[in-house]
Amino acid sequence: GLYFAGQINGTTGYEEAAAQGLIAGLNASRATRGLEPWSPRRDQAYIGVLIDDLTTNGTIEPYRMFTSRAEYRLHLREDNADQRLATIGHELGCVTPERYEQVRRKQDAVAHEQSRMRALWVTPGNALGRALEARTGIGVTRDTSALDLMRRPELDYAILNSVEGIGPGVDEPEIAEQVEISCKYEGYLERQREEIERSRRHESTAIPIQFNYDEVRGLSAEVLLKLKASLPTTIGQAQRISGVTPAAISLLLVHLRRGRHVA
Repeated sequence: GLYFAGQINGTTGYEEAAAQGLIAGLNASRATRGLEPWSPRRDQAYIGVLIDDLTTNGTIEPYRMFTSRAEYRLHLREDNADQRLATIGHELGCVTPERYEQVRRKQDAVAHEQSRMRALWVTPGNALGRALEARTGIGVTRDTSALDLMRRPELDYAILNSVEGIGPGVDEPEIAEQVEISCKYEGYLERQREEIERSRRHESTAIPIQFNYDEVRGLSAEVLLKLKASLPTTIGQAQRISGVTPAAISLLLVHLRRGRHVA
């Protein structure tokens, strides 16, 4: 097979070309071994966003990868790239066993530290409550775990672990950072995980090639035009077409589920 990367695919920029080169090289290697091609999903990596944008929507001008293009950018952070991609990278043969084990140890250390801080209860009258107030000037009015206290904007991992009885905590900055980020943004991250799960449930729902969009009552003229122009093969592709609303996706799903069209 022939594998392309860079400007020929409609992108501009060194990083965009390099990202495509990684996937092109990986899949060229897989092809020589008779393996199926692989590319990351939109919720796995920015490379996945780039590839999906180009293959689903195309581009009328040189494409640059901006964070604003990713609907799951809170999940696609620089600090958690190893946690997102080490497992699949190891399965694909791109991550060495040593590096993979390193990431596993880091994940275990983060989970262990979260459990440790979750088990430390700070109450208005106990020793930890008094130590916290003496160190930071912050008093508690109800029983709270040390991990929950970290959600407060005026407290962070370093400050909390400087309190006698809570600290000393971990020495590795990367582990401390992950503990703090996962705690402070837990609500937002959980909502994003739920969004990803909802999207993945419909991602692979197939749309037949000969699907007649005119039969779907309620679709606007604009949405009809865009669906007919793009001819998405899955609901996942359809919902990423600019201008195709969640309401339109719901109508498509209802129509498909009625059994008129079985993929």
